[in-house]
Amino acid sequence: MGTLYIVSTPIGNLDDISIRAKKILGSVSTVLAEDTRQSRILLNHIAVSPRLVAFHDFNKEKVTPAIIASLKENSDMR
Repeated sequence: MGTLYIVSTPIGNLDDISIRAKKILGSVSTVLAEDTRQSRILLNHIAVSPRLVAFHDFNKEKVTPAIIASLKENSDMR
């Protein structure tokens, strides 16, 4: 079974991201994000390029089954 990591991101200064957060974001294949535009800015800043998937109140019912299936197939998500 895959692992779902919850990673906090900096508010404001992108350089405030922790070393551990960088390591985790750099090691996963997929990142779930409420605002993919803002998340892409952060991921570009730390020079990583996992697949970015929108996950928010408006699509959570539709996206959740695919997330669970992916985790069951041993994919890690952040």
